[in-house]
Amino acid sequence: MKRTIVLLSAVLWMVAVMAQESDTIPKMNQSPTLEKAPESPEAPEVPETPEAPTLEKTPDAGDTINVMGRVEVIETPDNTRITLGENEVLIVEENGDTVKVVLGSRGISIVEGEKGTEIKVMEMEDKPKSKTKKKKFRPHFAGLEVGLNNYVTEDLSMTLPPGDAYMDLNTGKSWNWNLNFIDYGFRLGSDYTGLVTGLGFECINYSFDGQNSIRKDPETGVINTYVPDYAGNITKSKLNVNYLYAPLLLEFQIPAGKHNIHISGGVLGGVKLWSNTKMKYTVSGEKSKEKAKGDYNLAPLRWGVTARVGYRAINFYANYYMTTLFKENGGPELYPFSIGLAFVNW
Repeated sequence: MKRTIVLLSAVLWMVAVMAQESDTIPKMNQSPTLEKAPESPEAPEVPETPEAPTLEKTPDAGDTINVMGRVEVIETPDNTRITLGENEVLIVEENGDTVKVVLGSRGISIVEGEKGTEIKVMEMEDKPKSKTKKKKFRPHFAGLEVGLNNYVTEDLSMTLPPGDAYMDLNTGKSWNWNLNFIDYGFRLGSDYTGLVTGLGFECINYSFDGQNSIRKDPETGVINTYVPDYAGNITKSKLNVNYLYAPLLLEFQIPAGKHNIHISGGVLGGVKLWSNTKMKYTVSGEKSKEKAKGDYNLAPLRWGVTARVGYRAINFYANYYMTTLFKENGGPELYPFSIGLAFVNW
């Protein structure tokens, strides 16, 4: 019964629309004037009534019925859908206890439940779509990264020259913490290939292996070793550097079950924000610490390359910077790198 009412409502709507569009409805020829028939005991002939428009079922359309090219009714075992006009100006869809009526950009939903009938206005995103929307490419950069730092010489050796031995690191205590707080993905033709960019905050510490720190030489301005005369046993010494950085990656996503293996590679660019050194030592048997802020001749800008691979939320990453840690002629020629784990928003 509900389907019949909905169908009749759509037909009446269509007739009203057609009546208003007088320029699209062909005018009927005026009927010829009937001459008055001579009086006769016989009843006058009654002109034939024009046949009502019939519902034509389109060939090979299953349960699709087209009414005068304006109204289309599609019936399936699960629901009934009625559309008006070529651009689906009016859509009436019945599915179980729910009826949706969409007119242009407005719509309502009528749900018959145990608590009675509920009527609510449909939001734009609830409007039935006639076309399938393209799948959005989802990147894998935003999240938290934890890794280890070190650097190499120009010939990619981790063994430093004797003159630069004060820069030797304790790699196991040289950590980096990266917070990648935003990312964007741009689909490249396929659902599984895209460009990725974003923005992150990188906090790096280089823990020195020897009992020393670093300072600018007051005469030459070049970075050199620094050991306070008043310090006894130095238990900890490190250089902290913080960067704001952004990537440009090409990411591939390989289907693996319900999820994807994501592989990406590209370039990184960063700008130094601030830096300082920290030391902990003993003076006359008492523990003490010292913190000194400064730029330490560190390069203000840097760029490098990165490679990443992961599944779901777990990723491995490796970064290598083509820019030296210090400015040219400002300190030892060292090229930073880091490896670690990333926990991304999958």
